[in-house]
Amino acid sequence: MKLGLEPIGLIHSPHRQAEGTPIQPRWALGIEGRVNVFPEFAPGLRDLEGFERIWLIFWCDRACAARLEVIPYRDSQTRGLFATRAPSRPNPIGLSSVRLLAVEGPVLRVADLDVLDGTPLLDIKPYVPDFDVYPVERTGWYANTHNRATADGRFADDAKISY
Repeated sequence: MKLGLEPIGLIHSPHRQAEGTPIQPRWALGIEGRVNVFPEFAPGLRDLEGFERIWLIFWCDRACAARLEVIPYRDSQTRGLFATRAPSRPNPIGLSSVRLLAVEGPVLRVADLDVLDGTPLLDIKPYVPDFDVYPVERTGWYANTHNRATADGRFADDAKISY
């Protein structure tokens, strides 16, 4: 089966490289950027301004080749890829819940942005607490992690970090 994806826009942020970029929106508080939606997709933004948060779904275009075992950020042990949020995936799809500040035509002003500048946008969905928040008791290996909140570049296409 062959799938095709078409970007619907580009994400722009102050983050130029993976190293030093917050690893999740939770640690990107206040970092602002914009999402430029291509004109042919702009009508789909209607009614979005009523939401405080939105999901950005994007292609991690600068992630290194997929690895099925990785040392994730916030840990020092090798883990199975699918038990992590590492970007070096068979399909390097990223997901970030960002604050929507404004809809200005085909441009979204957003905050709490943890995405690299120029990243291709695949989709936008509204964040709805009734659908998106679940209380949980188990968080696997993550429950025992340390507090690294920024990337060190280990999953960048040009990574030179050794472990």
